[in-house]
Amino acid sequence: MRRFLPRLGLRARITIAFAVGALFMSAVLAGATIGLTRRNLLDQRESAATAQTYANAQNVHNQLESDVSDPLGVVSSLVTPTGSNPVLLLEGTWYPLNAEFSGDSLPPDLSDLVQSGQPARMRFRYNDETELAVGVPLESVDGAYFEIVSLDELESTLESISISLLAAALIATLAGAALGWWAARRVLRPLVGIREAAHSLATGRLDTRVEASADADLAPLADSFNDMAAALEERIQRDARFASNVSHELRSPLMTLSASIEVLENQRGDMSERAKAALDLMVADIDRFRQLVEDLLEISRFDAGVMHLDLEEVHLAELIMQAVSTSTDADVPVDIDADLAGVVVKADKRRLVRVIANLLDNAAKYGDGATRVQLRKDEDNVLIAVEDNGPGVPPEDRESIFYRFNRGSRAGRRLDVDGVGLGLALVAEHVRLHGGSVWVEDRADGGQGSRFVIELPTEAP
Repeated sequence: MRRFLPRLGLRARITIAFAVGALFMSAVLAGATIGLTRRNLLDQRESAATAQTYANAQNVHNQLESDVSDPLGVVSSLVTPTGSNPVLLLEGTWYPLNAEFSGDSLPPDLSDLVQSGQPARMRFRYNDETELAVGVPLESVDGAYFEIVSLDELESTLESISISLLAAALIATLAGAALGWWAARRVLRPLVGIREAAHSLATGRLDTRVEASADADLAPLADSFNDMAAALEERIQRDARFASNVSHELRSPLMTLSASIEVLENQRGDMSERAKAALDLMVADIDRFRQLVEDLLEISRFDAGVMHLDLEEVHLAELIMQAVSTSTDADVPVDIDADLAGVVVKADKRRLVRVIANLLDNAAKYGDGATRVQLRKDEDNVLIAVEDNGPGVPPEDRESIFYRFNRGSRAGRRLDVDGVGLGLALVAEHVRLHGGSVWVEDRADGGQGSRFVIELPTEAP
């Protein structure tokens, strides 16, 4: 039980606690009720049977003192309730009114005790039924009088009461479970609000706040959450402003360096081989520097919320082929569904081309380049997949690689890979603007490498 309960949610545990409590209380009440009822009914039945037996014994005694010639007639003249069977013992002979109940039917201990002059009563089982026998000695006529009273009707009554109480306990348990479910919903409703706010905050809505609570126990939790959200929003905005300012400040020296490099390129013919090699290194580093600054500026625009889509109707298949041809010199096969050959969608052409370029660049960094680009139809969406033959992405990194400045655990161990981890983050942001999603999975053919999949709606976002 200890291992099972932690796997259940808090609401389920509260419901089970209420149900178990209701079951326990109803079982205790049912047990007490049936015990008291049984004792009271038996006491009443035994008292009534004893009083009736004593009255009939006195009647028998009076008749036998005047005439002992017809003992069975005396027994037959008695008034007995339904289910009562009188038996007379006179001078060692038994005179039962009902032949089924004779002296042999009585418990020997009871019979011996009454014949010794001591009145007694006893419950016993006879023919699978519960009977009550009451005996009164008649010493003046050398006899004894007994009445055997059936308790089967009383047992049936008690059994019916027990069934009713069991049904009531079951209903009480179900009612307790329903009450527990309702109470759990009421109690956990503020926590559900905090959970939804936390999820909203995690998905990027930094202005999310929890409504202030008048509850003395929940108010500190709501206030702490709001303080945390405010601090997080301020920190992210400060970092975004810093990145934006730095990127803007870097553009001026970058333009100066680019112009200087262009001047040196014009004098390339007069340079020695060593100077040309140094110039090539400078050109490569300036290109990397320019790409980094552009990526930082792009990210800062996303953070500032000023990014928007320039939607236009584009032929998706042609756009994918154009993006592949302009983004890489390698001969990457493009596999397009026949149904998508002439499909026109509304999209931001520049951003989609940038997404494909980033995925192809990522494939070239961590492998031999992309091995295939696919365009598939999936109900109301289109899927764009880029496959590579690189080392693959471990399952634990398949979400985090789309975070900013995160290159994955395997990329972090490779010193020959350029980049700071912004390419896939930009892919995710651009795809999100289009109302789509992006993920990475294993290749469909089971080969080594990864398969990056973009899902875009066919309708305009």
